Amino acid sequence: MLNRRHIRIKVMQILYALKDDESDQLPIQKQFLEKSMERMYDLYLLLLSLMANVQLKAQDHLVKSQQKHLATDKDKNPSYNFVNNQILQYLSNNKLLKEALTSRKLTNWDLDDEYVDLIFRAILKSQIYENYVNLEKCSFADDQAFVLDFFKTIIAPNDKLYDYFEDKNITWLDDLPVVNTAIVKLLKKIKPNSAQNYILPGLFKDREDKDFGFELLDSTISHSADANQQIAEKTTNWDKDRIANVDLVLLQMAICEFQHFPSIPVKVTINEYLEIAKEYSTPKSSVFINGILDKLVKEYEAKGKLNKSGRGLM
Repeated sequence: MLNRRHIRIKVMQILYALKDDESDQLPIQKQFLEKSMERMYDLYLLLLSLMANVQLKAQDHLVKSQQKHLATDKDKNPSYNFVNNQILQYLSNNKLLKEALTSRKLTNWDLDDEYVDLIFRAILKSQIYENYVNLEKCSFADDQAFVLDFFKTIIAPNDKLYDYFEDKNITWLDDLPVVNTAIVKLLKKIKPNSAQNYILPGLFKDREDKDFGFELLDSTISHSADANQQIAEKTTNWDKDRIANVDLVLLQMAICEFQHFPSIPVKVTINEYLEIAKEYSTPKSSVFINGILDKLVKEYEAKGKLNKSGRGLM
């Protein structure tokens, strides 16, 4: 779920917040990084829980509609497609999901039920819902398509939900696109017989990915003085104060990867930091960063100082 680009972004944000020399703060920054990554998984669980709570809201709505004093024929003979949706039932009945929410004390939708109602009402007003409840018999594929559609068009882009998450945790703003993409991928591949743990993948692909962020943070801080010297030599016509702080941090991180992460190809490092620069820095930053990194790589190659091993790492 948590890919290396997003790990790099989290490390960048921590480094950006640091002053010139706070190496003694490294243990604290590592704790912050670990918490930031774990909180991303909290966000993932909350979005799954939101869909489960929407299903429970649908059940309650159906019962109350039937009990109306002046119930219409539609109220008395409702469609059960929503409440019987196999994907939503899988989520609302998933014991492992409930245990994960309990262990992490994620009770948001009990305390802020209005957001569940907000999403539920938006679904009821949608053409997606109208088309779905009018199906005479729903297949698993129909249920799956409905959940995917309302997640992508109603939950993911909801501004009020976005503001809610921003208020709860500022780092969630950057996490949302990654988490939303992960949920969509899992929903697309879910099967009728999927195990309960299917929807609860690990936060990291493997141990190497988990360690990558901490090693990158540690190494960049430890070698920042050397990286700054190299950057200064390649920007003789630039005053340091004229270089955007984000650009400086990204250059430090890229240099660190060139010299201290032998298994990461040069092209991968350059492409990753150029893409991050396009999203988080100035319009011209990616061109500036690319120019500096290109000069450095050529210099490393000429002096035999490029610390890379294995095929295809140039």
